[in-house]
Amino acid sequence: MSASEPAEPDQLALVAAPGKRRFRTREPEPVADEHPVAAVLVDVGLPHLDRPFDYLVPASMADDAVVGARVSVRFAGTDHDGFVVARKDSSDHGGKLARLRRVVSPEPVLAPEIAALARAVADRYAGTVSDVLRLAVPPRHATAEKAASPEPPALPERPDPGGWAQHTDGVALLDALAAGGTPRAVWNPGPAADWPGLLARLVATALSGQRGALVVVPDGRDVALVSSALTQLLGEGRHVELEADAGPSARYKRWLAVRRGAVKAVVGTRSAAFAPVHDLGLVVVWDDGDDLHAEPRAPYPHAREVLLLRAHQSGAAAVVGGFARTAEAEQLLVTGWARPVTPSRQTVRAASPRVHTSGDDHEQARDEAARTARLPSLAWRTARAGLGRGPVLVQVPRAGYLPGVACARCRTPARCAACSGPLVLGQADRPPRCAWCATEHPSWRCAECGHGALRATVVGVRRTAEELGRAFPGVPVLLSRGDAVRSTVGAEPALVVATPGAEPVADDGYTAALLLDGTALLARTGLRAAEEALRRWLRAAALVRPGPMGGEIVVVADSGAPAVQALVRWDPAGFAGRELAERTSLHLPPAARVAELTGAPADVDDLLMHLELPTGAEVIGPVPVDDAARAMIRAPRAAGTALAAALRSAAGIRSARRTGGSVRVRIDPVDFG
Repeated sequence: MSASEPAEPDQLALVAAPGKRRFRTREPEPVADEHPVAAVLVDVGLPHLDRPFDYLVPASMADDAVVGARVSVRFAGTDHDGFVVARKDSSDHGGKLARLRRVVSPEPVLAPEIAALARAVADRYAGTVSDVLRLAVPPRHATAEKAASPEPPALPERPDPGGWAQHTDGVALLDALAAGGTPRAVWNPGPAADWPGLLARLVATALSGQRGALVVVPDGRDVALVSSALTQLLGEGRHVELEADAGPSARYKRWLAVRRGAVKAVVGTRSAAFAPVHDLGLVVVWDDGDDLHAEPRAPYPHAREVLLLRAHQSGAAAVVGGFARTAEAEQLLVTGWARPVTPSRQTVRAASPRVHTSGDDHEQARDEAARTARLPSLAWRTARAGLGRGPVLVQVPRAGYLPGVACARCRTPARCAACSGPLVLGQADRPPRCAWCATEHPSWRCAECGHGALRATVVGVRRTAEELGRAFPGVPVLLSRGDAVRSTVGAEPALVVATPGAEPVADDGYTAALLLDGTALLARTGLRAAEEALRRWLRAAALVRPGPMGGEIVVVADSGAPAVQALVRWDPAGFAGRELAERTSLHLPPAARVAELTGAPADVDDLLMHLELPTGAEVIGPVPVDDAARAMIRAPRAAGTALAAALRSAAGIRSARRTGGSVRVRIDPVDFG
């Protein structure tokens, strides 16, 4: 080795000497100079953690972590999303505060009034704010968020009253609304009323007074009807539609336009009840008895109750409307919270179609099968006469072909051999199949008597259309049902067979309507069976021409039933008053609050054990339901808030102890009974 060459290093010299490893410590980023603490609603969903938590705001996030912004935080060792609900100078927490992980978006999507509403809804339904906010604030769509919202259009002038002049106190309602007042009304328009046009005038009146308006309807078809009326009255760009069918990008873009104040009028389905409308001056729920207004996700709020809470908190006017009147709407009138707005009896009589019942004495004397036949001779005669003048509507309560079948000999309901589910016939040339597991039974035999033939116990809309097509050869038969809904039909003769809520609008109104299976509708179990039957009938009857123009209705039901008599007289108010009085005497909703608890038997028992019932409350059950248990808690109406608080407290104790499984809690469920 040359002296000029460096010596090869010893391999052992390359090994670090033993000792402590040294790490470079990163200096923590300084916190924001102003309001360095952010109160964050963390999306955890556990009842005992249902409150804001404080986090430090790094200086780099100070401008973006605004109130209402989406953020990500560390909680219990895991990253969670949340919303900033306040910026503060200090925290009441005595320990060390964690820092915000990042600002997901600086867009202030959670308005303070919506955060307050979410808290009120959670308290009303014994739920958590996180669950409510999942319903209130749509998922973020980054592309839509980056796009600019349109400039707010000029507010319209106040329109003329139009059809509201035919309503008792209708003009007074508009005057109070235009003056910035907070009128509250239960509105039941008469038959053949242009309810979308009347709603449009109500919204335009609110806008003319420099205030926003929010209308919630049951489904997308109703959204389209009201939206068309608003466009016709106000022009383009003055309102937006908020409903699920729009798609996530379009819906979020429209929602942002509302949040940013570019649009102050909204029409939508139940989740639109949380729309962040600026300067809210009017909330409206249409057809509040429709079960589509009841949210199927926790905490299961009803759109009507959400809107009434909003009206109370924001000082807005409130209108509960529909052709029918629910017991809940009647309760608002009885307590004085709202006033009725209805057309005069003279207006109602002039617009009402003539209503015939198949079960009256005259028809039974003429046709011995009038009480038992599904399509008595009265219905055939009315349909035949109506087809000579235009389209005839046939309302069938059940979808499908034969959704209920039984043994033709012993009448035992046909059940599936695999899972014991009910058998149905989907079409004439297919074997019966199970409605639960879809197993087909081509060689079915009755387990009771061994007979192999079936008979229908319930007839669906498709089988009805098939039968009518054979009875009226040459007449077009049009179907409208849940999976294929028609919006409109022409004025030419046709039989339009539809399920409730899927009835198309006829160009010149229907000449007649046949309301089938009314006896079965009224015989259903459930607190709201009669109320729901009348609601369906009135909505269909409103599509029929007035009696002076030849409009007729046949309802196949017992003529003495209160719901049938209310249809004959077009008297939703009288029926609602009777219904509320009966429920009050029986201590049932809305005169009382009812909570339904469903879960594993041990979990329901555990929740009840931790529950401190308010005065006057009683527990009914638990009773077995399928593989679970169900208990009902009934409390006086005045104790409703205390009952919800007690349920939230008991659920919080269980979630903090992490004992057992979850229990579903529903307060005032629409399918009670």
